[in-house]
Formats: sequence, C-alpha cells, structure tokens
Amino acid sequence: MEEDHLSHNNFNKLTYKRVMKIIIFILLVFFQTNFVIAAGSDSSSDSSSSTDDVKVNFFKDGKNLIKRAGRFEKKNKIEKANKLYAKAFEKFSEAYKNDKNNPDILNYMGFTSRKTGNFEKAEEFYLKGLNIDPKHNGINEYLGELYVNTNRIKKANERLEVLKNCNCEEYKDLELIIKTKGNKIY
Repeated sequence: MEEDHLSHNNFNKLTYKRVMKIIIFILLVFFQTNFVIAAGSDSSSDSSSSTDDVKVNFFKDGKNLIKRAGRFEKKNKIEKANKLYAKAFEKFSEAYKNDKNNPDILNYMGFTSRKTGNFEKAEEFYLKGLNIDPKHNGINEYLGELYVNTNRIKKANERLEVLKNCNCEEYKDLELIIKTKGNKIY
C-alpha cells in the first residue's frame, strides 16, 4: 500500500507539473498576443484605423513645420524657413499618398511649393485642389497670391471674385495683396 501511495504522489507531481506548464504557456501566449495588439494601436479610445492616424499625423506634422517656418520667415531667416517648408512639403506628400481627394492637403502642397519658389508646381497643386473643391477659400486666396507674385493680376482678380461672397478673411487678405502688388502688410 505504501508503494501505491508513492506512485500516486509521483502521478500527482507529474500532473501538477504538466498543468503548470500548460498554464504558463497559456499565459505567455495571452501576454504576447496583447503586447502585439497594443503595439499596433494607439492609446486613444476611438475606433479609427492606424492608416487614418498616420495620414493625420503627416498632415499635422506638416502644419506644425509651416508654423515654425513662418516664425523664421518673419525673422528674415529665409534659408531656415525654406528648409522647414521643404520638410513640410514631404509630410504633405506622404499624407497625399493616402488621401488623393483632400483639397486641404493639395492646398498645403501648393503653399509650401510656392514658399520655396516652385511656382509651377504650386499652381498645379492649387488647380488640382480646385478640381475637388472649386470654392475652397484657402486655395483661392493662395492661388491669387501666386498670380500676384507672377504678375498675373487679372487671374488674381478672378480668384478674388470667387471669394467675393464668402465674408471671410481670405477675401480681405487677397484683396490687400492685389492692391499692394504682393506686399503683405501685417
């Protein structure tokens, strides 16, 4: 009987070890799965996809770079401003790859191109944006500014005409730029 008792204890020890190994294995799989899921998501509670987050981040990063570039531009540090505008353009280009029908992205691509002196490319982006939204206030203003910068005042006035009834800041800004022949007065 004592021998039977010992074999029963060995059986319990073996069973216990097996059960513990299975539990540890299940816990490891559980934690690894949760880690992988957590690594691929953000901490926000909304249900937007990570592609949307990336798209928004490129757009947001580009806008932040434009703000920084504008501060350098006001301090007459044009070279530093241009580098930031070029970096912003790259961010908007990445956002555009994910969202080709967003006139705001095209507006900023045109803006950064214009700021770095690439007027032809800027005009292309603005016109693409207007194909999506012909009444886009920002695009109409900036395209008007580009036309003033390239001595096409008649075309600038056409953009102003589009903005005429918007009762918006863009109309006032473009009107002033046309009157002052491109010299912004702050």
